[in-house]
Amino acid sequence: MLRFVVSLIAAFAPSAVQAMEVDLELVLAVDISRSMSHLDLAVQRKGYAEALTDPDVMAAIQGGLLGRIGLSYVEWSDTEHHRVIVDWTPIETPDDAAAIATLIVRETGGSTRVTSISSGLLFAAEQFEDSPFTSYRQVIDVSGDGPNNDGLPVVPARDAVVAKGITINGLPLMVGRPGDKWFLPDLDAYYRDCVIGGPGAFVVSVFGWEEFGNAIRRKLVLEIAGAQPIAPRATLHQASGYDCLIGEKIRDGSRSP
Repeated sequence: MLRFVVSLIAAFAPSAVQAMEVDLELVLAVDISRSMSHLDLAVQRKGYAEALTDPDVMAAIQGGLLGRIGLSYVEWSDTEHHRVIVDWTPIETPDDAAAIATLIVRETGGSTRVTSISSGLLFAAEQFEDSPFTSYRQVIDVSGDGPNNDGLPVVPARDAVVAKGITINGLPLMVGRPGDKWFLPDLDAYYRDCVIGGPGAFVVSVFGWEEFGNAIRRKLVLEIAGAQPIAPRATLHQASGYDCLIGEKIRDGSRSP
């Protein structure tokens, strides 16, 4: 009898932990593969930190229906190296954003091994399974400076993530030097055709580290507001038949960059 009463109470009692509703659940998935120098990583982390605390980004957050988003910041490289730098955290106020920015710039981990965009996307998608938030929009913002060359090919990974209702936007970092093994002069086209996906997916290209801060700020404003890109270096998903296995072919020596 006592067991029945306890079960009845539990069935009708409100949940002790209820998901917080937000306008957007956003995972920032950041490349730390070996092609990124320690200076590059520092510039990248500083750019994300400054963008999150930018007044335009905060205005986009507070201009939403609920006025808050949920954010997670993760770093990735090959199939075995992923780490959560900032676990799911709500952003409603400038103080919330500043606290996250502090955690990002405090991270000093170095670059590691090769590039598995596919693994990075799958790891980022897993974060939504443990999200304490609920929303009608889930977005992965993935950055990187080269093609997939490790693990699962990028297209099936992308398609699996998009099938879950998650949109993938891309920030290709076209900051390498011609002649470098993994340098693609049209990395933005690779990201457009092979990496991003989902409703309204888009790419914002970075052609030099001096552009990074403004690019990520613009990209965050677009993502948070659910807007369409209009800037010349922000393009919508429009596949045109890029060779999505180019990274694997460069790795195996069957094709030069």
